[in-house]
Amino acid sequence: MATTQIADVIVPAQFTSYIVENSIEKSALVTSGIVARNAAIDAQLKAGADSFSVPFWKDLADDEANIANDDPAILAVPRKLSSGKQIVRKSFLHSSWAAMNLASELSGDNALTRIQDRAAAYWSRQAQRRLVASLQGIMADNVANDASDMVNNISAAVGALANFSAGAVIDTAALLGDGMRDLTAVGMHSATYKAALKADLIATLPDSQGGFIQTFRGLAILVDDGLPVATGNYTTVLFGPGAAGYGMSEPRIASGSEIENVPGAGNGGGQQILHSRVNLAMHPLGFQWKETTVTGDSPTIAELALAVNWDRVALRKNVPLAFLVHKLA
Repeated sequence: MATTQIADVIVPAQFTSYIVENSIEKSALVTSGIVARNAAIDAQLKAGADSFSVPFWKDLADDEANIANDDPAILAVPRKLSSGKQIVRKSFLHSSWAAMNLASELSGDNALTRIQDRAAAYWSRQAQRRLVASLQGIMADNVANDASDMVNNISAAVGALANFSAGAVIDTAALLGDGMRDLTAVGMHSATYKAALKADLIATLPDSQGGFIQTFRGLAILVDDGLPVATGNYTTVLFGPGAAGYGMSEPRIASGSEIENVPGAGNGGGQQILHSRVNLAMHPLGFQWKETTVTGDSPTIAELALAVNWDRVALRKNVPLAFLVHKLA
């Protein structure tokens, strides 16, 4: 039986374009409204330097309005509009797959579609892992430096009061004040998801494609076992729309997709290796990257989760995130 080789089906430029355009766009991160593509990040990913700043306008202060009078000698003092900046860190990433392991799976019709989907799903999972790690980092920074004003930690409560519940989620959403009504999604560990299902807190509705959509009190659900679990304490995250911005591009110099031939592999039978490279940035809204602890040329997933690498630069009410730390019944 003939075997379709990687080089027979892949045009590198087209493959790279597919990965960049589809790996995150089709993921639950986007469909649930958690992340939004950011044109500034996209543009900067192909520029030099390993990080860049994104300026933003701060909200007008809620100072009391002046009381007008008829004295021409009393002049109103104008208030100013302040700005800030978020420092966004780029990540320069690579992965590769050998054709010997893929040959039988990818042989036959639609080989290109299958390998594209496989690689796109891989990068989607990598992006999600890097976002979850970043969330761990900003939560740790919030506990250490901002009086835990984004965190509702009920894990030390007595009995059932320490457990995940609809009431606990509402209390966590209330950390956003009047912005709690803007929440669109909730991220939870699979164990928390199981507990919510058993407690009949998950609504399941059919979609137009013949599948189903699940929500928690109207919030889209993202299930990820990368969310922190420590000594029986689980972290659930509430998201507002566009809680994180992202950009993804092919590298500026190296090829986004490249096929390497290794003639001597397999005792001379040959091997093909597909290399895939992307420049990626997943950045939580309202924070800046500090580059305090990074050992390589890009932060690892573990380094993204460190509190010392993050600092909040926006007002609490303008950060559409809240964290619930809880136990399970």
